[in-house]
Amino acid sequence: MLKKSFFTVLFALLFVVFAGAFAFAQHSTEAVSATAPIANAAGANTSDKAMFLAWSMIAAGIALGLGTLGAGIAQGLSVAKAMESIGRNPEAQPKIQTAMLIGLAFIETIAIYALVFALIVVFVSPLAALI
Repeated sequence: MLKKSFFTVLFALLFVVFAGAFAFAQHSTEAVSATAPIANAAGANTSDKAMFLAWSMIAAGIALGLGTLGAGIAQGLSVAKAMESIGRNPEAQPKIQTAMLIGLAFIETIAIYALVFALIVVFVSPLAALI
């Protein structure tokens, strides 16, 4: 059951990612000079900049989604195992709880790194100068 739902989600994600290429596809405008995009100072046309921005947003969304998904699953599993351990050995509760809280703090940094990466991709766009 889990394998079937995993592949369903994977194929849906791939469809959403690759459907954007067809949504942003353009017809060739080389034959008609009146409709050709106007080049900016960097030499790239405005449609290239728009495509770069669109793909940057998609990349940031995927990075943030996968980063928080992984962190959420890891936090849930670690808390579940900690509660299971405390249920088996209640005398070890302070040590288990301390280790769990430290582990949760480290796991949460993964989600924060994903957020920082997404913000850098969206607002700083370090590769935008290459267009």
